Amino acid sequence: MSIISSTDHSTASTTSTLTQRLTAAVCASILGACLVYFAGFSHIEAVHNAAHDTRHSSAFPCH
Repeated sequence: MSIISSTDHSTASTTSTLTQRLTAAVCASILGACLVYFAGFSHIEAVHNAAHDTRHSSAFPCH
């Protein structure tokens, strides 16, 4: 005779609080702003031209 036992497997769900989501959004915004500022005002021609060409290839006007 076999006994079938069931074990309760609790699933750990990750929930993010409002503070964590706001912190992630603010950090992403700051990082994005820094990247746009760096690419837009860079004195390195290759960086500026790469960003410029990427905008044109995406059909996004920049002039």
